[in-house]
Amino acid sequence: MRDFKKYDIWNDSMNLVKLVYQFSLSLPKEEKFGLISQICRAAVSIPSNIAEGTSRNSDKEFKRFLEIAIGSSFELETQLLLCKEIGFTNEETIVPLINEINKIQKQINNLILKIKQDNK
Repeated sequence: MRDFKKYDIWNDSMNLVKLVYQFSLSLPKEEKFGLISQICRAAVSIPSNIAEGTSRNSDKEFKRFLEIAIGSSFELETQLLLCKEIGFTNEETIVPLINEINKIQKQINNLILKIKQDNK
């Protein structure tokens, strides 16, 4: 069994969750059960799926959870872009978050590729 706390992608995505929760405080309160909830769930899903994947016995299963995590990251990125498009925030506010998401996406993708290579 792997130790998820030792993975940079898990630590970085945990930090992203904190940033996203801070950002969510700036959104309209009437979005509490809509967009805010969606954004926070997508953010939390990233490190959660990485952690759950590390508990699996096979690389194939680990890779599957990493794919779910990267999917959640794209969902989160879309939701942040939507916040800008509908006027809840501006580009200057979401660019640092999106940059962090893109960094995590690359990290996850690289780990997925490594797993694929190791299993050839």
